[in-house]
Amino acid sequence: MNNAIRTKGLTKKANGRELVSNINLHIIKGEIYGFLGQNGSGKTTIMKMLTGLMIPTCGEIELLGNLLTEKTKSVLKRVGSVIEYPIFFDHLTAIENVKLHCDYLGFYDDKAISEALDLVHLKGVEKKQVKNFSLGMKQRLGIARAIITKPELIVLDEPTNGLDPVGIKDVRDLILMLNKDYGITFLLSSHILGEMEQIVDRIGVINNGKLINEVSLADIRKQRTDYIELVTTDVEKTVYLLESELQISNMKIIQDKKIRIYDWTQSLNTISKMLVLHDIEIEGIQKHISSLEDYFYKQINGGRHSE
Repeated sequence: MNNAIRTKGLTKKANGRELVSNINLHIIKGEIYGFLGQNGSGKTTIMKMLTGLMIPTCGEIELLGNLLTEKTKSVLKRVGSVIEYPIFFDHLTAIENVKLHCDYLGFYDDKAISEALDLVHLKGVEKKQVKNFSLGMKQRLGIARAIITKPELIVLDEPTNGLDPVGIKDVRDLILMLNKDYGITFLLSSHILGEMEQIVDRIGVINNGKLINEVSLADIRKQRTDYIELVTTDVEKTVYLLESELQISNMKIIQDKKIRIYDWTQSLNTISKMLVLHDIEIEGIQKHISSLEDYFYKQINGGRHSE
């Protein structure tokens, strides 16, 4: 399998404790891979080591087929990144900041700079000093800086931080376009799990500094458990009617008043009508479609669903 990123036993210790431990990561070329983890789980620490901003205590990092060492750091020129909050020279304009970054890389293409600023909707404000930018605008500028050279791999830590819903959609569409049209591999982290679900191909679940699972979104969807949740004051009679009238047997009583129905042979409308005809008071009834959030919390709770 052709990996864009591979790590073996990647570990970082600081102040006598392990921030991340024994990370064996596999990110395939051409995919969009998402890190899922709570704050402080180690996502940013891993990203910093992958982009050369932090030195591992032990373990190996392979980027784009090259083992990352002091002698092979030139491979990082093929990697774009925005880690935590993007840093700029506030007294310089947006375009001056970007050109300074390109000078450092030895990349000279004014057209590419203009295109990148246009892609993140910063055309027209490129001559404005960065000190006058909002957090969201700085985030856009950081992404523009990361994509100018059309690198083979882009690492983005919370790329939608500070953006409004329109900005979040713009960034999502940009990532999907760069991935599809240019074959760029992405490693992303985000606390907006619903947003991740719309964009990533695979996820790595990070918990307490450990990578506890890597799985594709397609496999998660195969595993998902959808159900109808019914809230009523008469659970006992409701269960009897569901079994006798509609032949539903796959269900579970939750918190005394809730019934979760896992049998999808009957529609929500059919269930409601039958219960009303038998004078059952329905306080609530709705479909629940399992999400990436459900999967994530099941993983970090040791396989248990949160109720």
